Amino acid sequence: MKVYNFAAGPATLPATVIRQIQNELPSVAGSGMSILEISHRSELFDNIINDAKQDLVDLMNIPDNYHVLFFQGGGTGQFAAAPMNLATKYHKIALLDSGHWANRAGDEAENLGFDVDVIASGKNDKYEKLPHLSQQLPANIYDYLHITTNNTIEGTTYHQIKTQGTTPIVGDMSSNFLAEKYNVNDFGLIFAGAQKNLGPAGVTVAIVRDDLVHHVDHIPSILDYDLFIKKNSMFNTPPVFAIYAAGLVLKWLKDQGGIEGIQAVNEKKAALLYDFLDQSKMFTNYVNKPDSSLTNVPFKTNDPDLDKKAIQEAKDAGLMNLKGHRSVGGLRASLYNAMPIEGVHALVDFLHKFEKENQEVLGNVQR
Repeated sequence: MKVYNFAAGPATLPATVIRQIQNELPSVAGSGMSILEISHRSELFDNIINDAKQDLVDLMNIPDNYHVLFFQGGGTGQFAAAPMNLATKYHKIALLDSGHWANRAGDEAENLGFDVDVIASGKNDKYEKLPHLSQQLPANIYDYLHITTNNTIEGTTYHQIKTQGTTPIVGDMSSNFLAEKYNVNDFGLIFAGAQKNLGPAGVTVAIVRDDLVHHVDHIPSILDYDLFIKKNSMFNTPPVFAIYAAGLVLKWLKDQGGIEGIQAVNEKKAALLYDFLDQSKMFTNYVNKPDSSLTNVPFKTNDPDLDKKAIQEAKDAGLMNLKGHRSVGGLRASLYNAMPIEGVHALVDFLHKFEKENQEVLGNVQR
């Protein structure tokens, strides 16, 4: 039975990358040593990390005045690192409240003593619609504006970013990093946990503009952008294996035509599922259409028991990890870069079949 993994993260990896890791595991680059045991101070690892940085620069067209850094701690660690490094002038952050992870970022900044202004919120719309600024932010008030570009739980995405004059934008791109095209110049800082589109859990990328980096007193060294720039992300032992695997995924992504190429595929995958949901009498995608995510598609019936049945039968059919987040329930299909279009066809075929076989239950629910 063919298995397709629709998990929100850690998520599916390209099959060719998995095979390459398997083949190279005993001896990376012909060294006679496993990637699991090489020194991060070795020339071999220097080549691995520098190649990964360069491939990322190539794929995202990262300008010369930005630095690419690799951290541990996931996106959650960057909820602390971003304000501690950047919110040093006004000690005040603007936040677009688009869902769970935006809230988590705001809570972490407040916990560290920073002021957070929620300038627009989707809470009254149950986060099914994105909040937007009614006008540009006033100058000289906020150190930055925090935006979650893709909301993994709620299934919404800011596909376009409106710059805010002199106020830098911090973009948490954890769940659509490298899945669709953004202009790096629109951001002062981009960060993303790897475990959705870039590689296995354990490494987080931060892309920060040079003029925002400076020495900061009283900051944990492990979160210090200035220090990590000076040490080429190797102030401490970095997540060697995770960086190596991410580097392989970046080369795979180049082979797919880069971000533009994979975005075209992602649009086709998402359209297949959304088209089914639009005509389905059983399953509903409840997100405002212009805000719909390419990478995370939540949907549900009107019956939690029917949702559970669909999730279990999908699992039995090899369609794994379709359970929605506990805060919203229902089902969720995560269509990250490495999910092949065949997997989405298999999911849509299953949903068609499930709906047909459960017409009687559907009728009871509708009554």
